[in-house]
Amino acid sequence: MIWSVIILGPLLWVFLSSFKSPEEIFSSPWTLPSKLRWDNWERAWNTAHIGTYMLNSVIVVAISTFGTMLLGSMAAYVLARYKFFGNRFIYYLFVSGLAFPVFLALVPLFFVVRDLGLLGTKTGLILVYISYSLPFTVFFLSAFFKTLPTSVAEAAMIDGAGHMKLFFRVMLPMAKSGLISVGIFNIIGQWAQYLLPLYLIPGGEEYQGNWVLTQGIASISVAAGFKSDWGALFAAITIAILPMIIIYAVMQRQIQAGLTAGAVK
Repeated sequence: MIWSVIILGPLLWVFLSSFKSPEEIFSSPWTLPSKLRWDNWERAWNTAHIGTYMLNSVIVVAISTFGTMLLGSMAAYVLARYKFFGNRFIYYLFVSGLAFPVFLALVPLFFVVRDLGLLGTKTGLILVYISYSLPFTVFFLSAFFKTLPTSVAEAAMIDGAGHMKLFFRVMLPMAKSGLISVGIFNIIGQWAQYLLPLYLIPGGEEYQGNWVLTQGIASISVAAGFKSDWGALFAAITIAILPMIIIYAVMQRQIQAGLTAGAVK
């Protein structure tokens, strides 16, 4: 119960503050709002362009998660189920990406994306998201694919299934719980990413239309320091948080099933 209060308390406070005026937020931060000020949400959505930034985040995260899961599941399946020279080397090469801090690669990454002509574009951000999400995806799914029964794969091969059909029609559906679990973690991680968009989509007016949600919230935060529009800031934060809470609540059973699969024989 103590842990629940620690986690839910700040979320509830942010949600209630999104309906307060700046005066209420500072004078009575722990009380209920005197009235529901939906104009805070309207200013966050329209004036601060949170609606546009949220749509950009949805597009970027949806495409990058799909690409991550497709490439990651294929790589993990081959590394887990096929024996060939260099298998372990490639696997450990992927896993080493988990220990590589993203900020160490920001400068060379900036120049690579710029030289490809993708600086300030959603395409460049999507490709970087995919590459940085692959290590965790391959590490997680590789262990998961090893737990799948070999007899089912052998039966499918005897029935005439090729390697591609075996993967997409037999093994991938069997790994559904694992795919959902790692997919949710990728969505949450990419949705909350701030450092990569900050460097790859600069703050100039020509790039502002491609900003993602975290950049938009940071922009409101800076403006709030001078204009004291804290209500719109908390409304924007609530808008950013709600989709992830809903996704996790809806997919909770699948996430737990994927994390515990293979734990008990």
